[in-house]
Amino acid sequence: MAKLNTTSITGNLGPKIRSDCQVTLELKENGGIQLSISSKVNALFGKSIEKLCRAELAFFGIEHAILSLEDRGALPFVIMARIEAAIKQLMDTDKEFLPELIAENTNETEKEQFRFSRLYLPGNTPSMMINAGIHKPNGIILDLEDAVAPEKKEEASYLVRNALRAVNFYGAERMVRINQLPKGLDDLDFIVAHHVNLILVPKCESAAQIEQIDARVEEIQQKTGERTAIYYMPIIESALGVEKAFEIATASANVVAMAIGLEDFTADLGVQRTNEGKESLYARTRLVNACKAAGIQPIDSVFSDVSDMDALATNVKTSKSLGFEGMGCIHPRQIAVIHNSFAPEEKEIEKAQKIIRAFEDAKAKGLGVVSLGTKMIDPPVVKRAETMLTLAVNLGLIDEDWINLV
Repeated sequence: MAKLNTTSITGNLGPKIRSDCQVTLELKENGGIQLSISSKVNALFGKSIEKLCRAELAFFGIEHAILSLEDRGALPFVIMARIEAAIKQLMDTDKEFLPELIAENTNETEKEQFRFSRLYLPGNTPSMMINAGIHKPNGIILDLEDAVAPEKKEEASYLVRNALRAVNFYGAERMVRINQLPKGLDDLDFIVAHHVNLILVPKCESAAQIEQIDARVEEIQQKTGERTAIYYMPIIESALGVEKAFEIATASANVVAMAIGLEDFTADLGVQRTNEGKESLYARTRLVNACKAAGIQPIDSVFSDVSDMDALATNVKTSKSLGFEGMGCIHPRQIAVIHNSFAPEEKEIEKAQKIIRAFEDAKAKGLGVVSLGTKMIDPPVVKRAETMLTLAVNLGLIDEDWINLV
């Protein structure tokens, strides 16, 4: 059924826009399909672009329309998203014109895998998505919330869905930050059946919000038959969220980590955010404690000064000392600094090795008590040492033979 409007415009166009396109679609009552394609790569790919445009219009049963495409190097999954968004601004239909799901994007992730870094990418900016994986962040966040202008959120949903299916992120955990609830529940329709690994829940303030997401994810999975594991990372961004941290952390078995968002949190307190972070110390330690009590990963906020790598390294060291196990990135150059700063130091590795040797020795002798020198070692200490050495092996800091001991 047609909507009231007969013309729609989607996508981005401008002198600095790349890897994107702008689509103008006008539905007509007659005249067939008229295409106008402007592209710098028209000589090489003009026929392929035209074929794609005609195929998508035919898929949605459109026989009479004028479609203009201003191309700035958009890949097929981007063109598909822009055209579908334009069509659905004019028509009511549940059909989806989907790119193929590449093999690299069908991998599931683990509940307790390392999440040192997560790189935020605006959900309506395809140029930042295409090569993001080569920077080797632990996670890639396609952001539908603050990084997308309100008038662009609907069309960004189609682009994020297509990116989940068509962009190779080279092993990075595929994450999406949905919008604040209740709008965020609608975002789930675009990601749950398309192999998202983890959903970030912004401005989370209650267990009920996580329960709503759980119910909606289950509903979509039952409908589509897609049963891959999907994890949650609530983001605490208010004083109320801090007070409800443990309740949120234990709201679902799918909650594997919880992050703090300090820009919104400090605004909620009515204070300025500083590099030293004294104004947020209570909230950060409260969140770490809630996560440790719940058995999930505490993740620190992004560091907003992308030009000061020394300050970032200092911030990460402080974050690590508080018990955090990762933090957000807003620029690829921050990733290496975060990884190196969260990595185990030589003295930490040596201590962990001594603990594991003492544990193995006690076990071989049939002893029920493990000691290192004059100090007794309890199971949580051994487990922490095992985690430390596994991480050191994964980062190439020690030989993988240590895996045989842990």
